[in-house]
Amino acid sequence: MEDKEYLEEAKERKEEDRAVSEEAEKKPAKDDDEYEKICYVCRRPESKTGPMVTMGGMNLCHDCMQKAFDSVTQGGFDLSKIQNMPYMNLNLSDFSNLNQQNVEIPKKQKIKKRTAETKKPEFDLKDIPAPHIIKQRLDEYVIGQEQAKKVISVAVYNHYKRVFLVDSDKKEEENVQIEKSNILMIGPTGSGKTYLVKTLAKLLDVPLAIADATSLTEAGYIGDDIESVVSKLLAAADNDVDRAQRGIIFIDEIDKIAKKKNTNSRDVSGESVQQELLKLLEGSNVEVPVGSNQKNALTPMTTVSTDNILFICGGAFPDLEDIIKERLTNKSSIGFAAELKDKYDKDPDILGRVTNEDLRKFGMIPEFLGRLPITVTLQSLTKELLVRILKEPRNAILKQYEKLLELDEVKLVFEDDALEWIAEQAMKKETGARALRSIIEDFMLDIMYEIPKDPEIGSVVITRAYLDKNGGPLIQMRGYH
Repeated sequence: MEDKEYLEEAKERKEEDRAVSEEAEKKPAKDDDEYEKICYVCRRPESKTGPMVTMGGMNLCHDCMQKAFDSVTQGGFDLSKIQNMPYMNLNLSDFSNLNQQNVEIPKKQKIKKRTAETKKPEFDLKDIPAPHIIKQRLDEYVIGQEQAKKVISVAVYNHYKRVFLVDSDKKEEENVQIEKSNILMIGPTGSGKTYLVKTLAKLLDVPLAIADATSLTEAGYIGDDIESVVSKLLAAADNDVDRAQRGIIFIDEIDKIAKKKNTNSRDVSGESVQQELLKLLEGSNVEVPVGSNQKNALTPMTTVSTDNILFICGGAFPDLEDIIKERLTNKSSIGFAAELKDKYDKDPDILGRVTNEDLRKFGMIPEFLGRLPITVTLQSLTKELLVRILKEPRNAILKQYEKLLELDEVKLVFEDDALEWIAEQAMKKETGARALRSIIEDFMLDIMYEIPKDPEIGSVVITRAYLDKNGGPLIQMRGYH
């Protein structure tokens, strides 16, 4: 009887084991399920390149295989010449297994698969926030610059309405063509140009590329060529061409490519750069490398259209105020010039009176200005605005430090006089809001270092006297009120 029961139990276990085995066979291996291959050369995943060729412990995509073949057939190809190119990520030791079969692919040539995404709906006009909504969201992060935020909100709204019209079938039904709303931002250092653009891109959930105009040069000269700004945008969009083509490119320090005066040499980083930017601003197809900022024989290329990319150019434009004042003063009646000059010297919004004539005199060519129809001017930040910037935005720097000490169960308090002291120091540096963090980090270092030593500390009050080095911060222990 016992033998019969034993045989029955053994039979049941065997059936269970077989069921488990069959279930395991249905499921793909965990590694295959969670990871996909990436090309050794261009680092793109198989979901982007298509099926890979695997040999000698190495994955290669079709594009890179073709590039390598073309290089060899067109006069020979010395692999050792590219081993020191950092953007190629090549290591010659990895090529030692090329003639071996069934070599395991190392983890560094695999990437975690992205979760399957549902197909995104077509670009819908209803998804575009109205100008007042855009401004309300900007108000949460950007203090001051009310007129600039209003102008940008309308310009961005109109830009994406244009994108919708271009993408929809309505463009064939109507003969009206809406021009691009590219923007020129003029404002002193530290007035918030870059921060405003970053916040805008984040709120709209579009990719953003930031380039420095001083690094751009005419094609064929040392420096970044014009197409490099599109490469950065493609990288910011995770190499998604469709998403990149609706992104934003911000070119900072645009005043640095003003036409040079009284020069006999070729202006490769000034007027020539303005000329080469024209097609990009207006809309053109640009061939850019995928997964790299450098063009080379082994890097696959793709085409990006700049037709629907919003370009924002920003700069401080030093001496532009003098050009504006000179124009306004020269138009005055004889005898009133001195009086008007004094009036304009005290005008905090003198940049708001800028015209294309002033910008041409500064050194910007007419064709370039024509591709930037929207001009936005930002004012210098006053002490009052700097104090508000310290405490009001959603991610204000004071709120960040308060949160850090809150994790130590310590309350951080800044007296109003202390905030004014910080703003005054920032104004002395003449770098606007940019100086606020460095000033605060300087005196907060000792506090952040010392406070965690004593668990009995309940609060810290920052006073103006402490910042003037007349004593320390006010410390209150727990249990005392």
